[in-house]
Amino acid sequence: MNEPLWSPSPERIASARITAFTEKLREKYSQHFPEYWSLWRWSIANKEVFWRELWDFCGVVGDKGERTLVDGHVMPGAQWFPDAQLNFAENLLKKRGTDDALVFWNEEGDRRRLSFDELHASVAQVQCALRERGIKAGDRVASILPNIPEAAIAMLGTTSLGAVWSSSSPDFGVQGVLDRFTQIAPKVLFAVNGYFYNGKVVDTRDKVMEIATRLPSVELVVWVEYVSSLSRSAGEGWGEGGVFGGSGEKQSSAGERPHPPPRRTLAPVDAGALRERGPEQVDWPAFIAQSASEITFKRFPFNHPLVIVFSSGTTGLPKCMVHGVGGTLLQHVKEHVLHSDVHDGDRIFYFATTGWVMWNWLISGLATGATCLLYDGSPFADRGRILWDLAETERCTLFGTSAKYIDALKKANVVPRRTHQLPALRAVLSTGSPLLPESFDYVYQCIKPDLHLASISGGTDIMACFALGNPTLPVYRGELQCLGLGMATDVFDDNGQSLRGQASGMGELVCTQTFPSLPLYFMNDDDGSRYRASYFERFPGLWCHGDWCQITDNNGMVIVGRSDATLNPGGVRIGTAEIYRQVETLDEVVESIVIGQNFQGDARVVLFVKLADGLTLDEALIDKIKQHIRGNTTPRHAPAKIVQVPDIPRTKSNKIVELAVRDVVHGRNVKNIDALANPEALEFFRDRVELTT
Repeated sequence: MNEPLWSPSPERIASARITAFTEKLREKYSQHFPEYWSLWRWSIANKEVFWRELWDFCGVVGDKGERTLVDGHVMPGAQWFPDAQLNFAENLLKKRGTDDALVFWNEEGDRRRLSFDELHASVAQVQCALRERGIKAGDRVASILPNIPEAAIAMLGTTSLGAVWSSSSPDFGVQGVLDRFTQIAPKVLFAVNGYFYNGKVVDTRDKVMEIATRLPSVELVVWVEYVSSLSRSAGEGWGEGGVFGGSGEKQSSAGERPHPPPRRTLAPVDAGALRERGPEQVDWPAFIAQSASEITFKRFPFNHPLVIVFSSGTTGLPKCMVHGVGGTLLQHVKEHVLHSDVHDGDRIFYFATTGWVMWNWLISGLATGATCLLYDGSPFADRGRILWDLAETERCTLFGTSAKYIDALKKANVVPRRTHQLPALRAVLSTGSPLLPESFDYVYQCIKPDLHLASISGGTDIMACFALGNPTLPVYRGELQCLGLGMATDVFDDNGQSLRGQASGMGELVCTQTFPSLPLYFMNDDDGSRYRASYFERFPGLWCHGDWCQITDNNGMVIVGRSDATLNPGGVRIGTAEIYRQVETLDEVVESIVIGQNFQGDARVVLFVKLADGLTLDEALIDKIKQHIRGNTTPRHAPAKIVQVPDIPRTKSNKIVELAVRDVVHGRNVKNIDALANPEALEFFRDRVELTT
């Protein structure tokens, strides 16, 4: 068993909210929990009691009802809290006062704050305005907004009425948005006139109008004039020297700029002139002008639809997953309070766009009484300092990001520990892809040594995590700390047998019992066949998530990639993360993507690499990469081919798309390139001569 990178102090364990929760269970049920795994096993064996106790401990507002679970042995089909009544927005807005509720930064230097009282008043205005427009429970409301306060306000106003929220970030293309919103038929569309990214202004007005006119369900577009009120820096980017434009050394105190940037605006939206092109349009101030200052919170059943989220959609039309009020809320407060140790008054951040499920997770932090720190723009702005400026200035206690961002910091030699003071920071969370062991080292060496680092994994499909962090457990290099409470997570072989405790225990991630945040249904899937095929056909009656993973000797988890993207040379299954782990330790390689190519009756491993500026892939470097992979893994891991490309395609949420690249290499069409942030990069993989021999 390897030594931990970090262990919590006795004081930290004593103050953790999961410790208080465990003590409450011990006193109430005379149950002894000597360590976390006894608590986890109890939460599975006594799932009805666990979720009721969680409801009370986290202060969920609403009526639980008498029954907790009906048909609990059926998955899908079990009914959680069938008699419960609650309102999602009421739970997120239960705190009042002058403490910060939302703090917003962007890369242009704009700063805004809303107290809990101000947030409550703003949501009241939106609720009233939507009600006046005839929006009622069950109607869909959508947005094309960046991560600005108006997005959170509009979501809370929508869900306070029992209407269903869905959002897309403004960097999606027309077809990408239509592929999503056509399926859900929203009545109201909140939209932004433009946004900033990497020092550039992007005008979205024509795109939004095309989308709105092609969505016959949309009756009203509410415009947020984000760009016209903001400034931007001179020039077209953030300087020379690659993504960060330099070493990352801090040049001025957090939040300051040497000179005020010049104004750069878009002309105001002329709603009258545009009205002929589609639905009615109004700007945000006019929309809320006659609205009330109090909110009416009608409560709804536990499984009342709350939000529609989407799969990445790179292999076909995105799946439209409908999640419920109760399951989403219970999972999020569980993960905030017990697994992330968020306290009332904490200040939490997650770098996310409104099109990623982690945005929903962040905003739910309001239910704990925490302040949500919002950021819009490039995470690499201001020479890679911008997010750490925010963390320092705003006294961030939890900093969430993607594994790719952490790896990019490491590659660019950014050392926040040297450039920023982060005394309030207690936790760093990472998700989106497996966090490499070397990135664990980087966090402790270059960000902060006394830190709870939690690699977490679950996803859009369940609005929650199967494996995640625990502030009372040690952190082991390369491992997700623990399985989530109330989640009967296991790893199965192809025959449906558990691999827990076996040395060669790599297999499919499954959940063997029902849990509250199962998707309610997919849109336009009346008989449920697509829903069942997505998760329940591989092992009937069990959830099969599609991750290839292993439960470790520490009772943590290692995830090596999606099971549908695993490599199979000579019939041996290899997780792609096993190869990325080795390649990304090489200074010459900025990023890579690996696929299995069908070749001469077998599947050979092909590695594509994006190299550091000025480097060319030659035989010496090819040999170095192969030897490094082979020497640290097995000969089967070594790629048969290594090919240089100038860019790696990725989704809007920054995930590399192995399946799309595999399709291009095999001459198949990628069904939905609008889901990609940089679809042009796919052309670098088409008809490669290197792959013909």
